[in-house]
Amino acid sequence: MAKGPLADRVALVTGGRGGAGRAVCERLAAEGAYVYAADLTNDGSIGGEPGAGEFLRFDVTAEDEVRNGIATIEARHGRLDIVVNAAGIEIEKTVSDTTLDEWNQIFAINVTGTFLTSKHALELLRRSPCASIINFGSYDGYIADPKLAAYCATKGAVHMITKAMAVDHGPEGIRVNAICPGYIDTPMLEQFYPDGVDPNEARKEAEAVHPLRTIGTPVDMANLVFWLASDEARYATGQLWVLDGGLSAQVQQMRF
Repeated sequence: MAKGPLADRVALVTGGRGGAGRAVCERLAAEGAYVYAADLTNDGSIGGEPGAGEFLRFDVTAEDEVRNGIATIEARHGRLDIVVNAAGIEIEKTVSDTTLDEWNQIFAINVTGTFLTSKHALELLRRSPCASIINFGSYDGYIADPKLAAYCATKGAVHMITKAMAVDHGPEGIRVNAICPGYIDTPMLEQFYPDGVDPNEARKEAEAVHPLRTIGTPVDMANLVFWLASDEARYATGQLWVLDGGLSAQVQQMRF
């Protein structure tokens, strides 16, 4: 039997083979949960090591696949306690440069995926005495980075569906929160660095604008997810937990 604060609990992590999702799977599994790493492929190994958790083929934009994934968990465990909606993409364009297909794609993954996974998980979550949904928002749902118009819009939507679900399903004993990371050391951040700039120099520049003079890591995100999934967070719901090294606490400073 697994031991730890999440022992005997079952967790579903969408985007579980990505950078942040993989770290979440590792942390939840280390704390005793049985983890399903839900993703499109099982190719998210790093350094030749397989990802944590049991891989579950799961397209968050396809309702039948979402239903089938949840049904698999029900058949094997009869319960689901933790849902982490970590699947997401980023499109680096202004509104004028974003095509309708791109707009629909990013909303399908970042917003509709969160909706579908949560919707079809609710029946199982209602049976749990410790149900927790943790969505991946972003500080970009509060303030805007340049050329991320569609991404910012999706994260604003995720923030509000988080609050709405917390209000609607709190009486059923289901807590719903979102973590809102800033700059996190993942491939998604690296692709945001300007073309033609040395990645190491770009990273130093990114670190320098933070009060803590560092950027976050997937482990930092996983630590907060674990707390929100645990009994220590029993009174925490409907909140947007900003994790950005103090970036959004300051006004932009002029450089002389």
